[in-house]
Amino acid sequence: MFVDNIRVYCKAGDGGNGVVHFRREKFRPKGGPDGGDGGNGGDIVIQVSPHTDNLKEFFYDPKLVAKSGAHGAGARKHGKSGKTRVAKVPPGTVIYRSPALTIKDAVEMERGEGIDLDPIADLTKYGEEFLLCSGGKGGKGNFHYKSSVNRSPEEHTLGTEGDEGVYYFELRRIADAGMVGFPNAGKSTLVSKLSAAEPKIGSYPFTTLKPMVGVVEFPGFRRCTVADIPGLIEGAHQNRGLGHEFLRHITRCHVLLFVIDMAGVDGRDPIEDLEILRTEISMYDEDLAKFEWIIVANKMDVDGAAENLEIFKKRFPKQRIIPISAANEDNLDELRQYLEETVSYRPKDDEQG
Repeated sequence: MFVDNIRVYCKAGDGGNGVVHFRREKFRPKGGPDGGDGGNGGDIVIQVSPHTDNLKEFFYDPKLVAKSGAHGAGARKHGKSGKTRVAKVPPGTVIYRSPALTIKDAVEMERGEGIDLDPIADLTKYGEEFLLCSGGKGGKGNFHYKSSVNRSPEEHTLGTEGDEGVYYFELRRIADAGMVGFPNAGKSTLVSKLSAAEPKIGSYPFTTLKPMVGVVEFPGFRRCTVADIPGLIEGAHQNRGLGHEFLRHITRCHVLLFVIDMAGVDGRDPIEDLEILRTEISMYDEDLAKFEWIIVANKMDVDGAAENLEIFKKRFPKQRIIPISAANEDNLDELRQYLEETVSYRPKDDEQG
């Protein structure tokens, strides 16, 4: 199961209460105040981990609750603080705040409604942490209120409540290059040939049902990541065919690879396909349409592809086109060279993942 967006109820621990207590012992029947302080409530911290790649952890139990602090006790004993609750998320997780008070209210809201559109956290680096909910502060015992004029104070304070709310977690897969294309255009085959990724591959549409990120290695210990985005359909910007579920994953890419079935195996028109895809990208996010992009003309080993390519070049004379056959691994070196020159990088020695 792949989960890339979910609403989560979060509740930090409440602070423990300070107590009223007086020292009463055999030889000190009227000892002074010795009420202890309450412990602090546990925080909720979100941490980016290299050991998870989606938000499935929250699917069956969409809540994060930290323990409350213990109450104080006599003999100035301080209550135990609640343990911090640390939740692991993959890099690329964006967190929004929802005004809903309960998870039941939140799930009834549409994606574009009921949440603040500006995220409160955008977590991209391994080990990065974000304090989502702060635990309540422990109250003070009556020991603190002793004075020369008040020898037996009964004042004390209660612990404060921990932060509480419903939050929307959204995963946007991080990749240097994103492959965009219609179903069955050959994106999964291509990413498997360029990298060590092993996406499900079939000769029917919608084989890919979740984004897949492959790592492409280059000489000199350089590399880049390429995302195989599930095939789009016309109207994806209106969330047809789960368009928003897929399009969100290319918003972080540096370059877009429009993979076109140049042979028109399913009776499609390559020129029309590209025009529709460019329109869908622009309608979804105008900034996304400004990203650098090239055309990867796939299935050049199939009859009719060469003729279609000549017509295609006349229609888009200024756009870079790389003709390939992902199935036969033809001309993949040119595509690798483009990726190496455009988006490859040398990982830092301390980088994880």
